[in-house]
Amino acid sequence: MSRILVVDDNAMNLQLACITLELAGHETLGASDGRNAIEITESEPLDLILMDLRMPVMDGKHAMRHIKANELTRHIPIIALTASAMKGERELLLASGFDGYIDKPIDVKSFASTIAEFLPRP
Repeated sequence: MSRILVVDDNAMNLQLACITLELAGHETLGASDGRNAIEITESEPLDLILMDLRMPVMDGKHAMRHIKANELTRHIPIIALTASAMKGERELLLASGFDGYIDKPIDVKSFASTIAEFLPRP
């Protein structure tokens, strides 16, 4: 079982992602902004982080940079989870440090299998 942090300021999106992952056998934690995500990342062992980009308090890009700059947390893959699917966005996000990119709204049928590609192999 993997431990996955889902970060999204939209409660419905957060709940949908968490339930979908829990039904696939993962343990989930939730955060509603980047600052809270950093706090959880520094205090909980995690296998993966799904990070929304546009959030109050601290956006996903700043939170990702902070997590990747920390020696203790930089190994955790961070996947951008965003509805902002402009042309070239995926490439820019990957170049900025994200380990992957998933469009919202999530497809509940394929979400867990897509996430599995980013998880460490047992």
